[in-house]
Amino acid sequence: MQRPATPPDEAQRLQALRDLLVLDTEPEERFDSITAFCATAFRVPIALVSLIDADRQWFKSRQGLDACETGRDISFCGHAILQDDPLVVPDALEDPRFADNPLVTGEPKIRFYAGMPLRLSSGFRVGTLCLIDRKPRRLEPEDLVLFRDLARLVVRELEAQPGERA
Repeated sequence: MQRPATPPDEAQRLQALRDLLVLDTEPEERFDSITAFCATAFRVPIALVSLIDADRQWFKSRQGLDACETGRDISFCGHAILQDDPLVVPDALEDPRFADNPLVTGEPKIRFYAGMPLRLSSGFRVGTLCLIDRKPRRLEPEDLVLFRDLARLVVRELEAQPGERA
């Protein structure tokens, strides 16, 4: 298993994440409606808004998963925030970065993962909108367009002030 690298701007990225004042808050319909839509639209059993903190990935919204967080060291999303483009893993068992990851070999038995980085207006990538399946699969180009648009909606909600929320 390959642990995710630490972004070079990690201190500033973590400050931008903490400035959102969203970590460890209660579930909110504005995020849950997006992950519910993702699960239905992409036909995946698991859809998450995952925020990458110093040592964990914490789920602001989750569909199809009971866990509230996992260690950053085993997170797929920790890899996804290292780039602007989506990280798509068609079959985790065939990817040397993830084949022996406990999230693949044990519950939730991830085989397919797609993570769209959540890039704030400041440029910092604080987490992902992610899709997970227990079987291998691919996304079509038009799926990626919709996925990117939904991630932008999550970012808009993360950055919205209380009076600006959609």
